[in-house]
Parts: sequence; C-alpha cells; structure tokens
Amino acid sequence: MLPNPLAGLRLLLPAIVPSWRFFDAVGDSPRIDHAVVAGPGTPVVRWHTDDPRVPHLSPARMIRRLFWNPAWNDGLYRVSLAERLLTGDDPRTVAHSERELMRRIARGLDAAPGDWLRVRIRLVTRDSERVAYESDAVRVSDLIAS
Repeated sequence: MLPNPLAGLRLLLPAIVPSWRFFDAVGDSPRIDHAVVAGPGTPVVRWHTDDPRVPHLSPARMIRRLFWNPAWNDGLYRVSLAERLLTGDDPRTVAHSERELMRRIARGLDAAPGDWLRVRIRLVTRDSERVAYESDAVRVSDLIAS
C-alpha cells in the first residue's frame, strides 16, 4: 500500500496554523504610554505610545522578523508586565512589575539626567478605552542605574 502524501501535511498543519481555543475569553488589550516630566508635581503635557507600530514593512523585513525580532519580544514582555501590574494580588509582584516596566522604558529614552518618567496603562476594547493605571513620577537616572 502506498503512503498517503497528505498524511505528513495533516500532522504539520496544527503547528503552522495555530489554534486559538486556549483563550477563555478576549479581554481588554493593554496599551502602554509614557511621559517625561520636569518633576514629581509637574502635569503631563503629552503622552507618548511606548511601542508605536511601524507603518510599512517590506516583504523582506517581514520574513526576517519571522526569525529575528527581539524588539517584538521585548514589547510582549512589557505588555505582560502591564497585565501583572494591573492584576497582581501580591504587592511585591506589583512593585516589581512597575519598576521593571519603567526601567525598560527609561533605557529607551533620550532624557536629560534631571528628567522624570511617568507611565500609564490604557485598556482598549473594540468600543472603548479607559486609563487603568497611572504611575507616580520616578527620576529617569534612578531607573537606569538600577
């Protein structure tokens, strides 16, 4: 009897096309924003999106990103930190998540030594958006040094 040529494809197909059944429900999507301010009591003039999407990718760059994309992995980690910050029951977990999130953002900034950083987390759904968290100001140089 000849082997079925599609048998191998049937085994490989679940690895190529993911199954999304492991999600219980689709919830709010966290978006991280940051602002650099002059001091702890200074109001925020403008919030900046933490990781803005690139408007256009060439096909070659898309293929390269399938195999090597450390910035995307870091972005996923930041979103994971934001989720833990919002849902954490343990104060140590919340404090760690906040500190690590702010530290990663501070390292990517071009800020002066006296600048302070604030972070907010927005929860976005298809129909609405709300601010779920807003941090106090932390000195950027303290975050980078830790």
